[in-house]
Amino acid sequence: MLLLIALANAAGVFLASAPGVEANPQGAERLYNLLMVELVHARAFPLFALMFGYGLVQLARRQESSGANPRQVRSVLLRRNAWLVAFGAAHGLLLYSGDFLGAYGLIGIAFTLILLQRSDKVHRFAPWYLAIGLAYVAVLAFLALGSLASAPGGAAVPLTPFPSVLADSYPASLAERAAEWPVHTLTLLPMILMVWVGAWAGRRRLLEEPGRHLRLLGWTAAGGLAIAVTAGLPMALLAGGYLDVGEDAAAPVKMLYETSGFFGGVGYAALFGLAAHALTRRGRRPGALVTAVGALGQRSLSGYLFQSVAWMVLAMPFTLALGERTGSPLVLSGVCAVAVWLVTVAASEAMRRGGHRGPAETLLRRLTYGRR
Repeated sequence: MLLLIALANAAGVFLASAPGVEANPQGAERLYNLLMVELVHARAFPLFALMFGYGLVQLARRQESSGANPRQVRSVLLRRNAWLVAFGAAHGLLLYSGDFLGAYGLIGIAFTLILLQRSDKVHRFAPWYLAIGLAYVAVLAFLALGSLASAPGGAAVPLTPFPSVLADSYPASLAERAAEWPVHTLTLLPMILMVWVGAWAGRRRLLEEPGRHLRLLGWTAAGGLAIAVTAGLPMALLAGGYLDVGEDAAAPVKMLYETSGFFGGVGYAALFGLAAHALTRRGRRPGALVTAVGALGQRSLSGYLFQSVAWMVLAMPFTLALGERTGSPLVLSGVCAVAVWLVTVAASEAMRRGGHRGPAETLLRRLTYGRR
């Protein structure tokens, strides 16, 4: 998940747009644009929401197993998510306005108060959101195909500018992020539905016990990724310069790609569950790479925040500005994303061997539970 998020965010920062695609791709950039739209953009963030919801259930279960009553569980989760909002505000204002922590903290508070401790009768409605979403994707696909049938007009890829990463000084970027972060956070609040789906999966331990749910995970992985790839194809072809569409078609094509990203997130989560089962079946011990990636997973908050520090150092005009020093900021963003992710994997493995939690996890834990 963190590698996918690194690829998406690095491209957005290096190209100062959302999604981070090259507006006039040349050579290898065309294929890179296509693959990013098909597999990364609008697909990594729903995965983040799913795993956040899954984690809420795990945290509640851990509290219950330690003897906490429902009121105490609710209190701990509310406190933790309130601090997550504070983390998100600091992250969004100081480093990267595309922050997700603040929105997920708000979602976590709402979810804890409204849904967390409800019965299975309530939670069984969560997967129906995907059925409704599939119907919506079908409608969008019909509209997009209808618009594609119109005369081609050389429409550009619909992009949203990212002013804070173009600022020529840190104070100027700070002012831009102060305007960007609250708006971005509000636009993410509907993700509570994806968080709910993740919580539903957590209540059934789909990823902790994948061997018991292989058929469901297999159909979900295949179906979710197939929907995301198919529905995202027109936007991917447009971004890669392989498809010429009229101005009226660009907006529905983009909306179709964005909405189908929910299914990409679900598909990825199921695929990772199947991979975990394959890597650990028959009592096999995970190898060194799997262990190191798992160590980063246990320190995902620190890994996520470190990425934003890296983009600030590597890409901003008032720091190294690497994107301005190369002929292809897009491809460079991918190289930097993989390199930064590998650094966080190595650092997490070193912390695991030393018996240390991640610094952000340690601080959040201290703030949530107190010194003891």
